Amino acid sequence: MDEDEEKLRIMRKAFAMCDTTKSGYIETTKIASILNTIGQVFDDEELQELIEEVDVDESGRVDFDGFCQIVSNFLEEEDAEAMTAELKEAFRLYDKEGNGYITTAVLREILAALDDALKPEDLDGIIAEIDTDGSGTVDFDEFMEMMTGE
Repeated sequence: MDEDEEKLRIMRKAFAMCDTTKSGYIETTKIASILNTIGQVFDDEELQELIEEVDVDESGRVDFDGFCQIVSNFLEEEDAEAMTAELKEAFRLYDKEGNGYITTAVLREILAALDDALKPEDLDGIIAEIDTDGSGTVDFDEFMEMMTGE
């Protein structure tokens, strides 16, 4: 899989996580959280300008193409290895004891912070999908799969 396909997959996954109603749109206010979650450094003003360019009708939401148009500006210098390293770092921050896993309760907090429109039942569905063995914990591989679809 080449780097562009990899980026597209990551963006599709991030978009889908925030488009919980499956409307095909996400709130533009969620884009900064998505970039933060994947450890992407960005300039707030630059992000705002890009959002204004894409969200011409000022609806406060964008479709997947618009989302890609905005986010790809920040992902260009990023390669898949660096993305993995950043996700590992994010995981490590939540895995405070260094056990190699986080609890699904912690994962629920991360997801809720990413998207405040997620209802408890949405979170339950996402958690059930990720914690396939029902252990109540999520290891890095499961976390990585959730974040990148790998």
